[in-house]
Amino acid sequence: MSRLRALWQASFNATKRALVWSSDDLIPPTERYIFNFNSKDELKRWHLYSDSEYGGLSSASLEITDGTSGGDTPLTGVFSGNLSLDMSEESTWRIRRYGFCGMRSKKFDGFIDLDAYDTIAMKIKGDGRCYISTIYTENWVNSPGQQEDNSWQAFVYISQDRWQVLKIPLDRYLPTWRGNVIEAKLEMNPARIVGMSLSVNAEGGVPGAKTGPGDFRLEVDWIKALRTL
Repeated sequence: MSRLRALWQASFNATKRALVWSSDDLIPPTERYIFNFNSKDELKRWHLYSDSEYGGLSSASLEITDGTSGGDTPLTGVFSGNLSLDMSEESTWRIRRYGFCGMRSKKFDGFIDLDAYDTIAMKIKGDGRCYISTIYTENWVNSPGQQEDNSWQAFVYISQDRWQVLKIPLDRYLPTWRGNVIEAKLEMNPARIVGMSLSVNAEGGVPGAKTGPGDFRLEVDWIKALRTL
């Protein structure tokens, strides 16, 4: 009887623990930090890419601003560089478009689950250019010939030289394949997000945005997921 009673007690305790959820389990917080550029350790979570990998001459850097000079200035991330439409004379690549740079997060440890949220928010200060926010999710095609993550993109554009909080509903992100929108009815799975990126192109974007070759600079304070509904 003692063994049966111990087994019953263990089962009862497990059931009790499963039923006693915290309020955060029942109602997730209204916001969740994904990236916070308040420490130089944040740089370890990102890598840079540009057309220079294919013989282009664009360049980019990602730095954490030093707030010590102003005393109380908070640390923020600065994604900056130069966009060029030229290519190296030694390049053997032949791609359709030059003049792009990006910062992409290293893959999360597994994935992050944002199923309880409906909006991506970011506190940024732009330079008049249009940037692209990309969310990467687990591949919906599970085959050896298709290894790339699914990508979902939305434009990021704010007024120049002013901090703003930009909010992008998740349903505004469009499915893309190598920069081109997929003309199909697909839905993002926000429970299986494996990474994010911010990028800039010398050409394209929203009407009124600055285009063409030249310098770019985007400051980022933080990126969050919001529950607004």
